[in-house]
Amino acid sequence: MAKSGSGGGTRPDIASLAGLGLALSGILGGLLLEGGKITDVSQPTAAMIVLGGTLGAVMLSTPLPICLRAAQRLTSVFFEQVQPLDYVIEAIIGYATKARKSGVVSLEADAEQIADPFLKKALTLAVDGTDLQEIRRMMELEIEVGEQRSEAEAKVFECAGGYAPTIGIIGAVLGLIQVMKHLANIDEVGRGIAVAFVATVYGVASANIFFLPAGTKIRSRARDIARRQELILEGVSGIVEGLNPKLIRSKLEAYCPAAARKTARSPQPTVRAAEAQT
Repeated sequence: MAKSGSGGGTRPDIASLAGLGLALSGILGGLLLEGGKITDVSQPTAAMIVLGGTLGAVMLSTPLPICLRAAQRLTSVFFEQVQPLDYVIEAIIGYATKARKSGVVSLEADAEQIADPFLKKALTLAVDGTDLQEIRRMMELEIEVGEQRSEAEAKVFECAGGYAPTIGIIGAVLGLIQVMKHLANIDEVGRGIAVAFVATVYGVASANIFFLPAGTKIRSRARDIARRQELILEGVSGIVEGLNPKLIRSKLEAYCPAAARKTARSPQPTVRAAEAQT
């Protein structure tokens, strides 16, 4: 039996996967069209210098717990949580309808079955008779803290995007130093210079097609979570105030895109009915 308030799952983020693939295909495809070869940019040493140097710089500038959280958050760049807002609205309207008929205390059993921790906490506070202003203060603080954590994790990747190009230049200079040792052999000099600049390519490419976009995507995910939590808070506040479920729905639909509003208005089974069918 599914728990109330879940209505979600995880799916691959097509935009992130396709975007990364398109960027790599464009760069490597351009190389091939210019008569180059993939082996021209396949330099493990350059990759080690850029990635190792960037990771070390990030660890030096960022506390380790934040670095570890950012690494775990990387999955959210390529996988997204499917949590339709229209489902959340229908769940809240179901709770509002029951509370209007039987009182907020009647939602105690429902609150225990909610999977979403934010909704569960807010509704539990309401059932316990907590003052509405206190509920708002507590839940708004939780939203703010969550946004701050996400911002810190996004900045880890943005820092990496700032360091990687510079580390790439360092790698290129190191390669040129080795080239200077073989000036007597002009063929080796030309080949060595080409290899040396691969580190610069790695640094600039990793920054602009991975690190910086990853930070932006994490920040975007955080905004989506915050918007969903604000919707939940408004819904629970309406329940505590004893507002008409239709009025609560009108307020909550402001958080949905136009397409989702049409879905939310269409008849859907309540959470309890959905559970009974599971």
